Amino acid sequence: MIDAEEYKSVWDTLSDTPKEGANLRLRSELMSEVSSFIEDRHWTQSEAVARCGITQPRTADLLRGRISKFSLDALVNIAASLGLTVRMRVGTP
Repeated sequence: MIDAEEYKSVWDTLSDTPKEGANLRLRSELMSEVSSFIEDRHWTQSEAVARCGITQPRTADLLRGRISKFSLDALVNIAASLGLTVRMRVGTP
């Protein structure tokens, strides 16, 4: 019988440490929210570029979900440039 580990999320399975998993999870959630905000407004990439304050290739990476291309700081800055408020909740599992 194989002893299977339990993971809280897919990000925990892809990371080497719990800290890395937490960072990936937060980046994923924030990237999803920003992408949804852009898509809900039916903006073209050119409109998103102008509003996000990032280049077209970065905007394409954002909308394609290329999480490895963005730090948490960069995503917070993009969200803020769109007028979004980012809130964080810290607690125990």
